[in-house]
Amino acid sequence: MIERVLVAVDDSPESLEAARTAARLAVGWGAWVRVLTVVEDDVVGEELEAVGGPGTAERRMQGARRLLDHVVADVHGEGVPTASIDMVVQTGAPFRRILEQARTWPADIVVMAVSDRRGVRSSYVGSETEQVLEFSECPVLVVPARSGHRSEEGIKNPGLEPSAPRPSSSTGPER
Repeated sequence: MIERVLVAVDDSPESLEAARTAARLAVGWGAWVRVLTVVEDDVVGEELEAVGGPGTAERRMQGARRLLDHVVADVHGEGVPTASIDMVVQTGAPFRRILEQARTWPADIVVMAVSDRRGVRSSYVGSETEQVLEFSECPVLVVPARSGHRSEEGIKNPGLEPSAPRPSSSTGPER
């Protein structure tokens, strides 16, 4: 049974659509949703700090928190109760932090988008997504970019019966 959905987001339109897809699935499953974004602290982050001056790292963290506020509102707007949503901002390599969260929370499924800001290693899946797919210990749902040709009927009505009511704990179901 799916009780915990981890959705990894950045500020791409594809990622925001993946969050909405995760929310619709979570509603059908009666699952908790954790929204994760990762602020990279690699060479790019160091260069941004050098160019942007003091406080750049803090501004990047504030931007990540604003992104999560927006995504949480979208997830709630899709019908997930606010008490069943939490958000996490981490720093580091995105695929490593996603895998770490999936393992330690623990997630029953990871939902993420196809997009990859740093370039695509294959013509279908971004490098971060590809690494999560390769090393994840739980299923990973990769949400494709939205196309004007696709019907959303299967997503809006996943045909899944809602699970039993959630426990009242704010940290998700016990494992």
